[in-house]
Amino acid sequence: MTHVRGRARAAALQILYLWEIGRTQPLAAIEAYFAEHQPDAGEDVTAFASRLVLGTIGELEELDRSIERHSRRWRVDRLAVVDRIVLRMAIWELRHESETPAAVVINEALELARRFSSEDAVRFVNGVLDAVRRELEAGRTDGPASAD
Repeated sequence: MTHVRGRARAAALQILYLWEIGRTQPLAAIEAYFAEHQPDAGEDVTAFASRLVLGTIGELEELDRSIERHSRRWRVDRLAVVDRIVLRMAIWELRHESETPAAVVINEALELARRFSSEDAVRFVNGVLDAVRRELEAGRTDGPASAD
């Protein structure tokens, strides 16, 4: 399952990049990505990637507030696009995919940052996500408790 989810996370990152930079509609971006880059992807990969993409886009404001709260002196709009997307996806997953241990979500986010960004980004992403994890474990969230 980890390999499936890892492929789905990498796909979701690239789809969200297409959505953010190309201003492509989310469903069109999902369809175009899988048609072009992973036409043989199984339903498990496409379903999880789609859930990550649509969930992340659906909670953009809350996710960005969480990033800003935990990234000292950095506004979300000043972050590199890839770093911003990795953080948004991972925070969404930490908040909504409770069957996946937080350590796994964070490690996967670090791998995405390492693969698609830089070592500096890896340290930054790690610091922000660790702070978010601690906040969630303490029972504090960005929005209403009933949102999950």
